[in-house]
Amino acid sequence: MTFEEIINYRRSVRHYKNEIINAEKVKRCIELATLAPNSSNMQLWEFYHITNPEILKKLSEACLKQESATTAQQMVVFVTRQDLFRKRAKKMMDLETQNVLKNSPIEKQEKRVKNWKNYYGKIMPFLYTSFFGFFGIIRKTIVNIVGIFRPIVYQVTENDMRVVVHKTCALAAQTFMLAMASKKYDTCPMEGFDSRKVKSILKLPCGAEINMVVSCGIREEHGVWGERMRIPFDEVYQMI
Repeated sequence: MTFEEIINYRRSVRHYKNEIINAEKVKRCIELATLAPNSSNMQLWEFYHITNPEILKKLSEACLKQESATTAQQMVVFVTRQDLFRKRAKKMMDLETQNVLKNSPIEKQEKRVKNWKNYYGKIMPFLYTSFFGFFGIIRKTIVNIVGIFRPIVYQVTENDMRVVVHKTCALAAQTFMLAMASKKYDTCPMEGFDSRKVKSILKLPCGAEINMVVSCGIREEHGVWGERMRIPFDEVYQMI
C-alpha cells in the first residue's frame, strides 16, 4: 500500500476475528515504532508485547472488558519511563561524543563534545529531575527570568516534563499502528483502562506509567463502527 492508503486503511477496530496473527510481524512493527521522533532522543519508553492468553485475559479485564480488548489476539502496552532519564541521557551523551569524534573537524571537536556533555550531563538531568514539584518550581522561576531577555521554553514544570514523555511515547504508538496497517493488521488504541491493574499485571516499577494499551488482530466485518467522521477540514486548517 502507499502511505496514503495505509492512513486510510487504519481504523480503530472494536471487534477482531478469532484468527491468529504473526507475533514476529507485530514485533517488527514495534521495532519500527522505535524510529518515531522523540524529545532530545531520550527514548523514555518501553513496549510490552503481550501474546500469553492468560495475560491477555487479565489485561482485557483491566481494560474494562471492551470488545477491543476481549477479542484481541495480542496487545502492546506503551509505557513511559521518565525514571530512566539518567541512564538514557548517559547513553546519548556517549553516542553524541562518538559522533563528534568521528565526524567533526579536529579543531571543533573539543567545543562540540563539551556542548553535548553539558546538554546530556547537566541540562537533561536538571529538566527531568522531580521531587514533589520542588524542582519544577525552580525551573519555572529560572525560565521566567531568562524569558524577559530572550525566547525560551516555558514548559518546564514536573507536570510539563511528564507531558513531554507521554507525547513522545504516543508518537511511537502511532508509528506502530501505521506499521501494523501496512501489514493489513488492525489495532485499537485504548485509554479506558485501570492503570494500577495494568502496572500490577506487567509488574512495572513505580516510576513507569501507562501511555496506552493497543489491541491487535484482524478486523471482523462489523469490527469498525460505521463510516469515518472528521470535522470539516476548513474548520481546523489555518494557513498563515
